[in-house]
Amino acid sequence: MKNLPKTINIGIPIYPNCDPLDVVGAYEVFSSMAGQLPGHQVNVKLVAVSMDAVTGFNGLKLTPDWTFKDCPQLYLLFVPGGDAEGVVPMMTDKAYRKFLKRQAAKAKWVTSVCTGAFLLASAGLLNGYEATTYWSVIECLKGFDKVRVVNGYPRYVVDRNRVTGGGISSGLDESLKLIELITGSRKAAEKVQLSIQYNPHPPYTSGDPGEASFSVYEPVHDGMKKGFIDVICQTVKTVSSED
Repeated sequence: MKNLPKTINIGIPIYPNCDPLDVVGAYEVFSSMAGQLPGHQVNVKLVAVSMDAVTGFNGLKLTPDWTFKDCPQLYLLFVPGGDAEGVVPMMTDKAYRKFLKRQAAKAKWVTSVCTGAFLLASAGLLNGYEATTYWSVIECLKGFDKVRVVNGYPRYVVDRNRVTGGGISSGLDESLKLIELITGSRKAAEKVQLSIQYNPHPPYTSGDPGEASFSVYEPVHDGMKKGFIDVICQTVKTVSSED
């Protein structure tokens, strides 16, 4: 902990149709880290292109704390995912990509969860790194030929100062791991885990493609195909061909 700055700025850059759980799950975990770092100030902030409220996926309103222009240098950049209507525009949005590149240049940790990996990749920030993303679009991420997409469906992947998470709820596991990486203390992460009583025992075992039955997997996957998977894969082809 002795190399940590006194002020630890953690920024979550939000955008229309970003996934609320990607945002608030990490926000909750990172905010709880403050109690494990006496003598340090932990600022967990939502960042956006303006101070206008952002409507996330399923209609939840999110209020930015900082604009891209006013945001100080972040210690940790945490990019949330979203649906195709959210992620696809941001993959080519100049202001969003410029913000990611500027912050990533000096951030200690550059991270994402779910389809947020596509936003980092479109900005060239996963080139040469191992990474993962939401299970249904892992093949799409391979369209960025400089990104080393890992096999399987891990909850998160750590490669040097890049940490990428699987889908949505994976952000909870990933954020806890980041607390350990930041503080150098597994115990600190365990204390936060206890404080939020995160001890999942889901009623079903269908939360991973490797465990879900085909009768569950097929309609979910097929339902995502046209409006989500195909759209993101096509956008990756366009973006990667421009680089």
